[in-house]
Amino acid sequence: MNSHPEWLNKALFYEVYPQSFFDSNGDGIGDLKGIQKKLDYIKNLGFNALWLNPIYESPFKDAGYDITDYKKVAKRYGTNKDAYDLFKTAHEKGMRVILDFVPGHTSINCPWFKKSCEPKENEFSSRYIWTDSVWKSPKDLPVIRGISDRDGAVVTNFFSVQPALNYGFASPHESYEEPIDGKGPQGTIAAMIDILRFWLFHGADGFRCDMADSLVKHDPDRSGTIRVWKQIIDTIKNDYPDAVFVSEWDNPLCSLKAGFDMDFLLQDPFNPYNSLLTRTASPYFRFDNTKKDAKAYFDNFRKLYSFASSQQKFLSLISGNHDTKRLAFYLKPEEMKFYYLYLFTMPNVPFLYYGDEIGMGYEEGLVSVEGGFDRTGDRSPMQWDESKMAGFTTGKTSYIKINPDRKGISVREEAQDDDSLFTFLKTLLAFRKDHVALDNDASFELVDTKGYCPLVYIRKKFAEKLLIAINPSMRTYKISLGDFKGNPLFSSGGAFVEEDAMKLSPQSFIVLE
Repeated sequence: MNSHPEWLNKALFYEVYPQSFFDSNGDGIGDLKGIQKKLDYIKNLGFNALWLNPIYESPFKDAGYDITDYKKVAKRYGTNKDAYDLFKTAHEKGMRVILDFVPGHTSINCPWFKKSCEPKENEFSSRYIWTDSVWKSPKDLPVIRGISDRDGAVVTNFFSVQPALNYGFASPHESYEEPIDGKGPQGTIAAMIDILRFWLFHGADGFRCDMADSLVKHDPDRSGTIRVWKQIIDTIKNDYPDAVFVSEWDNPLCSLKAGFDMDFLLQDPFNPYNSLLTRTASPYFRFDNTKKDAKAYFDNFRKLYSFASSQQKFLSLISGNHDTKRLAFYLKPEEMKFYYLYLFTMPNVPFLYYGDEIGMGYEEGLVSVEGGFDRTGDRSPMQWDESKMAGFTTGKTSYIKINPDRKGISVREEAQDDDSLFTFLKTLLAFRKDHVALDNDASFELVDTKGYCPLVYIRKKFAEKLLIAINPSMRTYKISLGDFKGNPLFSSGGAFVEEDAMKLSPQSFIVLE
C-alpha cells in the first residue's frame, strides 16, 4: 500500500500566480474566474493539477503571504464561491487543485494579531510569540516592539508585517517561551487544522506549505517542527487520506519524516546542488564548451531519492517559481527543451511555473510590487498573445507591467510554431502520458557514464522499461545499448541507434525502449 495518495503517481503540476495569470473582469489583476476559464488550456498542455499561490484576504504587503483571513478569498480574486466553483470544474475535467498554505505567520492586520496586542489576556494572547517585556528579545529572532499597549516585543517572520505564529520552542528557557505541547502552540495547531479542514471540505485537494521548516523556534535539528507537522498532517489524513502536502523545506530528510508527501528541491543560491543543472554561472544544460559534469548534483540527488523511495514519498523538481528568476534568464529555448525532457522523465512530482512553457523572461528593473522586490520580474502577466496587453486583460493597464519587448513569446505565436518550446513541451507531456515507465513512482537507475555526461538513466514500471540519454555537450558520445532493443521513441535529430549502440551527437537526446 502506498503511503502517499495514489493520484500523485501521475500528477503533473502547473503553478498559477493568481494576480498575473488571466484577468476576467478587466481590472488589470488576474482572478479565480480567469483561472477557471483557462483550465482547458492547462489540461490540453498536458497538466492535471494546479498549485495556486495565496488567494486569501490580505493587505498584500507580501503578495498575499500576509493573511488576515485564511477562510476568505481576497476580493480582488473573487469570492469563496468562485474558489469552490474552480475546484468543482477542475474535478469535472479530471484535474486537482492545491492551495498555498501559510502556517508560519499572519498579517499584522489579522484579527488574531490585533486581539493578541491587547494588554488584557485573551484566547489570542499566546497565538503569537510575545516576550514579557518590551525591552526583551529572543536570541537570534527578529521582533517588532512598541506597536501596542501590551508590554512585550513580538517575533516576526520574513517581513516585519508578518508576526510569527506560536508553535513553541524546542527547548524553552525564558519564561515566555512555551513548549510545543503548551496552551499557545496547541491553540495555533488546532487553528491550522481547522483551516485545512475548511478548504478540503470545500473541494481543495491539498496544500503547498510555505516556509515549512520554520515553525518551532530554536529548533536546530528541526525535530520540534517535524513533531508539529506530524500532528497536523496525521490529523488531517485521518479524515482526508487523499489530501496531499508538499513542503517548501528543501530538505526531504526532514520534511518526509514530518509526513509530507513530497518536498521541493528548490533552485536558489542557498542550495549548492539543485541549481547546478540550470541556475549557475555555467549550467549543465547550457550549450557551451564548458566541461559537463553532473556528478555532484547526482551524488546528492541519489541520496535524497533513495530516502524518498524508502518512505514511499516523492521529490519535486521545478522549472521555477514565484521566488526564483525565470529559467529563460539562464537558458535559451533549445536548452530549456533539454531540461524539460529531464524534468518530466525523472522520478519526481514535477511543477512548471506559468509562462515557462513559452520561455517567458525575467523582467529586469521593475519597481517592486507587493513586496516582490527583485522577485517582481518573475511575476509579470502571462503572455497569451502579441497584443498590447498580451491577452491578459481587456483593461488598459496591468498591476504588474507587461513586457513590451516580447516578440514571438506568447501562447498564440508559439502554438503555431512546430519547433517552439511550447510545442515541444506539449508533445513531451503527451508522450509521457502514454508510457507508465515515466510515471512519478516508476523505478530509476542512473547509468554510470563518466562524470554523468552524457546523462543516461533507466525508468521501469510493470513490463515497460525505457532508457533516456541526454547530451548537452559539444562532444559526440557512443553508448552501449545493453539489453535494450534500441527502438527510438522520442529523440532529437542528432541522436540515433547504430548496431548495438546509440550515438549522441552534440546537443542531442533520445528515449529508447
